[in-house]
Amino acid sequence: MPEQINPTARVPQERRETVRIHTHQIEDACIDKDCIEDLRVYLTEPSQAALNGAATARARSAELLHVYIDVAPIAYNRGHYTADLTFFYRITGEALSGAARPVPLDGLAVFNKRVVLYGGELRAKVFSSDDNELIPERLYGDNLPVCTVEVVDPMVLASSIQEVPQTPPLGGPGPELPDAVCNLFDAPLVNEPGLRQLFVTLGQFSTVRMERGAQLLIPAFDFAVPDRSCSDDPGTPDEPCDLFAKVAFPTDVFYPKGERKQ
Repeated sequence: MPEQINPTARVPQERRETVRIHTHQIEDACIDKDCIEDLRVYLTEPSQAALNGAATARARSAELLHVYIDVAPIAYNRGHYTADLTFFYRITGEALSGAARPVPLDGLAVFNKRVVLYGGELRAKVFSSDDNELIPERLYGDNLPVCTVEVVDPMVLASSIQEVPQTPPLGGPGPELPDAVCNLFDAPLVNEPGLRQLFVTLGQFSTVRMERGAQLLIPAFDFAVPDRSCSDDPGTPDEPCDLFAKVAFPTDVFYPKGERKQ
């Protein structure tokens, strides 16, 4: 087990100071354990053709591709916000037909949920050089908090095939699927009602938090300078790299110079 080192033990008292930093302060957060039942899988065209002729099929794994987040204030509850989350999953599995070899299945599943969290209030308008484009809809924004979602790939709990009658059609086309997500698949996705559809049940763990920018005063002990060389090769006396290895790392080049005010 690596030795646990207290960073303050190596820093003399006179070198410790307080510094101002800007970071994201968490206003509110929650955890979720979702059991998502009977989620339709929009298969690629080759996978849909394989499913139509298969005796049975099963989903093997689910991979989270992206989470789209839409934050909006709640009019009747000041300081609170809704976060509408759209999860996009790649579902892989196999179609089975008699004694033939299983045919791989590949498709997309979409799950929507809403959470309500406290995000605080901010009357000042915030602008940053990191986002310096003149976009009309941003000029009079509501200074919404930042919503961050952390998710692990879900577990596939069950899968099933449902027969879809030809007449009348069941439901019509599915939801609009973003091009950026669809382009992650090797073939076009089938978004129309078909003869057969694959459904999965997923188990997912996630955390959601609302954050706002905050200026904090924190203790600082020193710059976090790496103390390990990227290469352990000492070189030989006849090599230029041996001479270079003796040159001290120019720490001051990478960090601000001059005295810092307390």
